[in-house]
Amino acid sequence: MSVCGACAAPNEADSAFCEECGSPLGVTCPSCGAPISPGKRFCRACGAAQTSVSGSPQTSVEPRPPVPPETAVAERRVCSVLFCDLVGFTPLSESRDPEEVRELLSRYFEMARTVIGRYGGLVEKFIGDAVMAVWGTPSATEEDAERAVRAALDLVDAVSQLGQEAGVAGLAARAGVVTGSVAVTVGATGEGMVAGDAVNTAARVQAAAEPGVVLVDEGTWRVAQAAVGFLPAGEHALKGKVEPVALWKADRVLSGVGGAQRIDGLEAGFVGRDAELRLVKELFHACVERRAPRLVSVTGVAGVGKSRLGWEFEKYIDGLAATVRWHRGRCLSYGEGVAFWALGEMVRQRLGIAEEDPSSVAADKLAAGLEVYLPNPDERTYVASRLSQLLGTSSAEDSGTQLGREELFAGWRLFFERLAAAAPVVLVVEDLQYADAGLLDFLEHLLDWARDVPIFVLTLARPELETRRAGWGTGRRNSTALTLDPLDDASMDALIEGLVPGMPAAAKAAIAGRAEGVGLYAVETVRMLVDR
Repeated sequence: MSVCGACAAPNEADSAFCEECGSPLGVTCPSCGAPISPGKRFCRACGAAQTSVSGSPQTSVEPRPPVPPETAVAERRVCSVLFCDLVGFTPLSESRDPEEVRELLSRYFEMARTVIGRYGGLVEKFIGDAVMAVWGTPSATEEDAERAVRAALDLVDAVSQLGQEAGVAGLAARAGVVTGSVAVTVGATGEGMVAGDAVNTAARVQAAAEPGVVLVDEGTWRVAQAAVGFLPAGEHALKGKVEPVALWKADRVLSGVGGAQRIDGLEAGFVGRDAELRLVKELFHACVERRAPRLVSVTGVAGVGKSRLGWEFEKYIDGLAATVRWHRGRCLSYGEGVAFWALGEMVRQRLGIAEEDPSSVAADKLAAGLEVYLPNPDERTYVASRLSQLLGTSSAEDSGTQLGREELFAGWRLFFERLAAAAPVVLVVEDLQYADAGLLDFLEHLLDWARDVPIFVLTLARPELETRRAGWGTGRRNSTALTLDPLDDASMDALIEGLVPGMPAAAKAAIAGRAEGVGLYAVETVRMLVDR
């Protein structure tokens, strides 16, 4: 496979020009997978002689005629530039089979394109084992810098996971993100050529990062700090810079985009659940790509981290560039009329209906909302009557006509199907152990009968759910069950250390011993001690 340096599209190995944008393609070394400049006879990475398929030395590709002036536009924009590379890749390539190295590089390139694309970035080029990406061109948003940092954090984490999967111990990446003014030349195809000091500085910042670390400049830190936690990394002497440059280390995502729902005060780090969160993300994206419903059932004892896992997933979804329709509902353990409370909560959230709205106001909002999401008038009428019964907004004339369960389920399912036809839908149901049998039946109905739509259902429950619905989350091809076990000693230690750095080992051991692997208990104990 050959990767286009202009648009990052994959091409067949024997392609001379990119099938997507027409740019001339470079050549990849068959020994180590490193890119070869046109006309060069030897690989600068491994020294191997370069030959064509016929066995003769490779010749350079005739360059494409320059873009006519009238089709190229030069602009100055504020962009966020990301550089990420693999640490120690050259020694790795020397000690492994060339085919194995090439396969690893291909997986890395594909992974980088996927992660960067999910956050709305544009892969500018691959340089050896480094990737350069840019946010802010061809279109710009207020969240460009934040999304660049989110992408960098995910990319570094993904490389570590890739190393584990490929059996490459110690494989790591490092990244640098810089936000600043750049010159962008937009050609006829709409692709950009980005140049300027921010590009050079981003490469230097990346080089200053330790393995597994994301460093950013002051401009990026100022814009992204509302949603991302940073730690001061001091001033660094960067090549080409007269004065030392202040840098920050990106620690973790703290909230939704722009700081939405950020929790101020003492919040524990997310530890010991990386594998589970990674799996939930992968299953969500598989649901979107296949356009098929998917259930992920998460169970665990109280305080073990189910809600925190859901919160981390919500922050991730909110940071993606593509629109995702998020819904959350909680099952209640008591009260009348709570059988479908969680479902009604989701519908009210989507349609902007407050719980305290009078029935007449709720009915008006229901009608207005359905006009937005269901353009077909016959479907609107069909769904409205069924959602009215769910929300308790039926008129006096309709109150005597109670629809059967199958009729209700069909109408509710159609509502979510139409939502998902335009953008992926996520339904998060908390405290499912309190769910009425009717709600469990509807969720199963939705998973069994929804067609060609990405609907992702995440349920969070205590083990008592098993007594209400044995085997929930198992026995279906589109269902996955996760059990959260208590945190191990190392994770508990990291959790407490993150809350109170430098706490004496004896105190940490005492707190961890009482918590017995339940993170919430440890957090509440520390909060109680801090408040004293």
